[in-house]
Amino acid sequence: METTIMALTIDPRADHAPQVQTVLTKHGCIIKTRLGLHEADENFCANRGLILLHVQGQKEDVNTLEKELEDVEGVKVKHMTL
Repeated sequence: METTIMALTIDPRADHAPQVQTVLTKHGCIIKTRLGLHEADENFCANRGLILLHVQGQKEDVNTLEKELEDVEGVKVKHMTL
């Protein structure tokens, strides 16, 4: 079993976040940690989101998660395996 750190951007976040959430929920058993980031303050909420995932599972399962995320319009994915 490998440990993978995956980073994905969602742009525009508001339009595509529900589809991303569906994919993440489907693969929730291999996602150990999830951190969602976007710029926000009183007057501004960025339309580009960043999600960092700590994923641990079989290589095929991790590859499937990555492919399904990449299939969502507006999503870009990069990863590193440790």
